[in-house]
Amino acid sequence: MVIEVLYRDEHLVAVNKPSGWLVHRSWLDRHETRFMMQTVRDQIGQHVFTVHRLDRPTSGVLLMALSSEVARLLSQQFEQHRVQKTYHAVVRGYVQEGATLDYPLTEERDKIADKHATADKGPQPAVTHYRPLAQVEMPVAIGRYDSARYSLLELKPENGRKHQLRRHMVHLRHPIIGDSKHGDLRQNRGMAQHFGCARLMLHASHLQLNHPVTGEPLQISARWDEPWQGVMAQFGWAGVFPELAGVEFSAANGQDS
Repeated sequence: MVIEVLYRDEHLVAVNKPSGWLVHRSWLDRHETRFMMQTVRDQIGQHVFTVHRLDRPTSGVLLMALSSEVARLLSQQFEQHRVQKTYHAVVRGYVQEGATLDYPLTEERDKIADKHATADKGPQPAVTHYRPLAQVEMPVAIGRYDSARYSLLELKPENGRKHQLRRHMVHLRHPIIGDSKHGDLRQNRGMAQHFGCARLMLHASHLQLNHPVTGEPLQISARWDEPWQGVMAQFGWAGVFPELAGVEFSAANGQDS
């Protein structure tokens, strides 16, 4: 599979990570053969350095550095919250109004990978801004209801806690569709059965930052994949963000590759 390159120059590369791909090799998934780092490295013929992460089921903009120094500069921007991340999500139920959720999260740990970690930290700050973009009620019976309601949200996290957006949406009682760990399993099955989409409906649509070398403002956008676009069409939302249905590149002062 050829990974879609959204932006590339001599210092960094941004790609559209597919849902289901790990960013890097992990001994927790010994049988996995697809990794973003190795695939992008082989595709562009150059070593890459990760500066942030996307969960395996999440798709969208993944930024990588092409040198250790640029990786350090980019990591600083992420750590200092100078990178604006915009996600889109399809959630259960109607979200009528936007707001800011300030809800600290305790650290999620893996029973195997983190078994030697230090004592649990207390709840860590986690802030997410959310805004509803569209709602729909579909005439399909899922669970105890004769119809299913969904909302399309724009999500902007200030922090990068593990599974922050997924956990925050569950806290609001609007779990993200396709979230097998925190979400509504009946709704997940219903989305797959009735609308042909079995993926997590969470996508990193935009990254805004200053170029780590030139200082110029940079915005990179990633389009939705075919299963996501299929849901948008069935829900009558295809016109909400037409640029995300076909955009391949959107970067100020950048170059298409």
